Amino acid sequence: MTAATPAKSARRKARELALQGLFEWLLAGSDAGAIEAFLDERYPTIKLDRELFESLLHGCIRESAALDEALQPLLDRPSRELSPVEHALLLLGAYEMRFLPEVPYKVIINEAVDLAKSYGGTDGFKYVNGVLDRLALQLRSAETGPRDAQQRPTQRTRPAQPNPAAAVPVSIKPRSSRPAARSRRGPG
Repeated sequence: MTAATPAKSARRKARELALQGLFEWLLAGSDAGAIEAFLDERYPTIKLDRELFESLLHGCIRESAALDEALQPLLDRPSRELSPVEHALLLLGAYEMRFLPEVPYKVIINEAVDLAKSYGGTDGFKYVNGVLDRLALQLRSAETGPRDAQQRPTQRTRPAQPNPAAAVPVSIKPRSSRPAARSRRGPG
């Protein structure tokens, strides 16, 4: 017997629908009002947090330039080269962090990661998580608290020792010594 999946909250549904709307906007450049009307027609009975949905959809589109500007230093490529799903999720997360301070940053990141797992590429959720985590350090520093290098364990506790074989060209490096093969002797 399998456990039933928990019902999605009204806020999760609002984020999910806003994601779909932003995806449409990023791909087709449709008007926010037209996107909202289409989503209302397509999902007439969905129980969602209407206020949050409208805030996210219209706010992300209205503030997209400023949100992209805040995100760009944290990205490894221009935002226009991101997958539309990841870009939409980053816009949603950045908008919530900047304009909805009543929502804890950890909730924002968790919601974005969960949506990325459902709608994004294989490892897209990791990218979304990393970018939004770094954004939280900037936009929600009072909430995130101090996080510096001293709190994170380092991989090396001693300075690396130079490897004398590293300077030797590969073609003349000695082969690793292998244990000599044992001869098989029978009894006797």
